[in-house]
Amino acid sequence: MTDKLHIIIACASVLLSTSAGISVGGQYDMTTQSMRRRIMYLSSDELAGRAPGSKGEKLTLEFLAKEFETIGCSPGNPDGTYFQSVPLVGLTVTNRATLDIAGESYTRSLAYGPEYMGWSLHQKPAAAISDAELVFVGYGVVAPEYDWNDYEGVDVTGKVAVMLVGDPPHPNESMFGGRAMTYYGRWTYKFETAAEKGAAGAILVHNREAAGYPWAVVENSWAGEQFDVVREDAGMSQCAIESWITEDVARDLFGATGRSYDEEKVRAISDGFHGFSMGLRASLALEIETRAVSSNNVVARIEGGNERLKNEHVIYTAHWDHLGTGNAVDGDSIYNGALDNASGVAGVLEIAQGFAGRRSDLKRSVLFILTTAEESGLLGARHYAEHPLYPLQSTVANINIDGLNVWGRTQDMVVVGHGQSDLDRTLEDVCTTLDRYIIPDSEPEKGFYYRSDHFEFAKKGVPALYADSGVEFRNRPEGWGMERRNEYVQERYHKPQDEYDAAWDLTGALEDMLALFLVGHQLAVSDRYPRWNDSSEFKRVREESLGGRR
Repeated sequence: MTDKLHIIIACASVLLSTSAGISVGGQYDMTTQSMRRRIMYLSSDELAGRAPGSKGEKLTLEFLAKEFETIGCSPGNPDGTYFQSVPLVGLTVTNRATLDIAGESYTRSLAYGPEYMGWSLHQKPAAAISDAELVFVGYGVVAPEYDWNDYEGVDVTGKVAVMLVGDPPHPNESMFGGRAMTYYGRWTYKFETAAEKGAAGAILVHNREAAGYPWAVVENSWAGEQFDVVREDAGMSQCAIESWITEDVARDLFGATGRSYDEEKVRAISDGFHGFSMGLRASLALEIETRAVSSNNVVARIEGGNERLKNEHVIYTAHWDHLGTGNAVDGDSIYNGALDNASGVAGVLEIAQGFAGRRSDLKRSVLFILTTAEESGLLGARHYAEHPLYPLQSTVANINIDGLNVWGRTQDMVVVGHGQSDLDRTLEDVCTTLDRYIIPDSEPEKGFYYRSDHFEFAKKGVPALYADSGVEFRNRPEGWGMERRNEYVQERYHKPQDEYDAAWDLTGALEDMLALFLVGHQLAVSDRYPRWNDSSEFKRVREESLGGRR
């Protein structure tokens, strides 16, 4: 731990229960008051859920640029602006057609919403499958390193691949990371692989435990306008139809084939599993309204003072977007996204204030990126990673924030993807000094490390830290924190009920932001490059990008 880190900690007040603020020196304090003000505005009805390409985006961008300017951050784009243009395509299903399934003695029309959700990445006015054969391909995984191929011996060309969500829960815990989800378990991977295999359609069977959220999240997340990057082939290389069905529907479909869904789930992880035709055919015709959307990442910068190291960057990210307006729940159709992720954006702004107060310390530069279209598949982060404003080879690390603790002070901080890089150790050292500790994510099977913006940086080899709210709350009974988290996922996540609450206790969030500020500060005052651990799937990419230079 550096002397600078000791100096910063010495001037930090962590008596948040009384002061509700942290002074890190210089002009600006980090306070719950400024955090609360920012969350209130960003999650207000005026911004209508902050959908990309909407009036809400315009108001959001204006607010964020003004906040960074007031803090004293320079425009982060070398063109002199606070914005990086992210060209998108907006896709809205307008007809909500039924998904029709037919077999020799079976017919069923699945209702859009309660029974299935379907969409298309074809950037055309219509997308359809007609009388397409359903083929069950287990978990839809092709993993040569595990000698695993769910598509072996089956042809899905022009057909519909039916898949289970998540990683195969293999009895051998050395397979697929044991309990922890790998990228093979992500729905994005499964749809991409089905398309590579030539499938016309793909159906994922939802499961609450494996997905990590209830069916209502699927229904609400995909009901409104969806976004995709602009593709040279207008998305025609993707499956014509991508969809989810409920587990109850899946049981009925398998029953129609004379098979048991629950038995086939077990068979899907056996060594002798082979995909098979289900003897059913699917038809669905979607009408799609498309529009070009010019969205933006917000980018701000504090330049380091070392002539050589100022060209290296520590990056903080949080996504500013949410779901806009959609299906009404209890009479409310605005998806305000207060915790997800107005709170995370407010957290990054607090950290920016901390760095503005200590800019004279910095050798390296610090970049703050507030991304667009995270809710549509990390699109803003992907765009930056593919079109970086500053070279990724000289990007030191990414620290990502997606949702803050709004329930008070905790003893712990959760590290999602614990064990990926030595950034864990840096955070651990900081927390020890602050009389706190870190713990691994208790639900690694839900794959949170692959579900937020840092993943796009990790895929390019940039060491990425994703810390989540702690669960061991001070002066609360054991289990209270997990109860709050589970309640949020069940009752408010991706629903209009994710609204600002004046009763929120943001002192714990502020402590978390202090810890993440100190991690980035330690990197910004040194010339050290964090490293992926040997077990990380991203280590090789980083070594190749650096060419052995570090």
